[in-house]
Amino acid sequence: MKGQTYIILAVVFAVIIAIFAVINVDAVEVNYLFGTGHAPLILVILFSVLMGAIITAAVGVLRVIRLQKELRVAKKEINALRAHENPIVEAGTEESETTVITENDDTVK
Repeated sequence: MKGQTYIILAVVFAVIIAIFAVINVDAVEVNYLFGTGHAPLILVILFSVLMGAIITAAVGVLRVIRLQKELRVAKKEINALRAHENPIVEAGTEESETTVITENDDTVK
């Protein structure tokens, strides 16, 4: 349900931006860092929205990557703690014999 809400909000936002852009089709002067130029206002609006979406997505992707890295580290720590808590069980040379190695390396048969 949460995903559907995000999709609906995204569609509504896209429609609002599209209507706003279509209404504003006049040519405007755009000041770039290296000069000026003329462009339709619709392109300026759409380009600005696109750049905002790309920057937001990039920040989101970086955050997901960082969280995945933290999750991997946490899982390794949990596995290390579990391995330390539980004794290691190894099969002996005979089928009926089992060797258990405890924490202080004492062998029990």
